[in-house]
Amino acid sequence: MTTASGTYAPKPGAAPLPRMIAAQAALETKMLLRNGEQLLLTVVIPTLLLVLFSSVDIVDTGKGKAVDFLAPGILALAVMSTAFTGQAIATGFERRYGVLKRLAASPLPRWALMTAKTASVLVTEVLQVILLTVIALALGWSPHGDPAAVLLLLVLGTAAFSGLGLLMAGTLKAEATLAAANLVFLLLLVGGGVIVPLDKFGSAGQHVLGLLPISALSDGLRDVLQHGAGMPWGDLGILAVWAVMGLAAAGKFFRWE
Repeated sequence: MTTASGTYAPKPGAAPLPRMIAAQAALETKMLLRNGEQLLLTVVIPTLLLVLFSSVDIVDTGKGKAVDFLAPGILALAVMSTAFTGQAIATGFERRYGVLKRLAASPLPRWALMTAKTASVLVTEVLQVILLTVIALALGWSPHGDPAAVLLLLVLGTAAFSGLGLLMAGTLKAEATLAAANLVFLLLLVGGGVIVPLDKFGSAGQHVLGLLPISALSDGLRDVLQHGAGMPWGDLGILAVWAVMGLAAAGKFFRWE
């Protein structure tokens, strides 16, 4: 700030809230993309699974090309790896090392910090979706369906997994979060309809597993992109319930230190 005499005088105060959120979101995204372990989880593993299972006849995916079945499930896996596993682990260790406590004392409100983290997740997911879509198309994928339905599924899936990831990071110790998040990732990879069709688990198992957020997301994406179905209201409803419960629980039980 320049005074009438031409000298400079300080003008203390926080930056506008949108600018603070944008700056924090950019920082969170850079930190995520520079983390080798996170990149392995969010980019490398889904890509390898897509290429491997599309090229080698390991799992019976039913009629048609394997990539038509696998691509929607791998997209769902990418959302889970970023919004749930990656975010839970990163936030858990930030909480342990006191980063969240210090950020909570800054002019950036706590809700704005969570908004910035969510924005970072969404940016990463956009990059994931673009990469996996290009690879799947190169492998012969022929997607169908309404893009609006796909977008709604991805948004609700992100909200559901973000709530669960923040709940885990805000209630468990960092080491416990690391172990639990990776274990859940592996279990849902196998039993969430990502690679192995749910009908392989029998009628009872299929109905139970179908209520999981990863199953609803992969099933909904598969109905739209593989079978050209309309809006998958059942799967959207399951994701909406998980999103509301997860975000509400995270907001209530999240501990900042």
